[in-house]
Amino acid sequence: MSPSDISLIKTGTHYFLHLVFPVFIALIFFRENWKKAYFILLATMLVDADHLFAHPIFDPNRGSIGFHFLHSYYAIAVYFLLLFFKGNIRIIGVGLLFHMLTDFQDFYFWPH
Repeated sequence: MSPSDISLIKTGTHYFLHLVFPVFIALIFFRENWKKAYFILLATMLVDADHLFAHPIFDPNRGSIGFHFLHSYYAIAVYFLLLFFKGNIRIIGVGLLFHMLTDFQDFYFWPH
């Protein structure tokens, strides 16, 4: 496989996990209000606003986890604690943790 093919698959996987896979999370875990849950899961992508404070904003050789303040290990611990609440807070926690997992795999499971 050529580097451009790998890059295309990596990008496709990243955006699939950010935009499409949350539908399945919403349908499986929040079936009664899956549409609302899906939009909340999508809204958790706003956590990427912390990338705007980095220079450069995007660096393909830099992992988000542990670098950006909303992607820090302390923040991830707080996101984990959100799972112990009910309602929308729990959905936010699930979305933020899944976002961190997506960013983690994007950097550590693919060549860069």
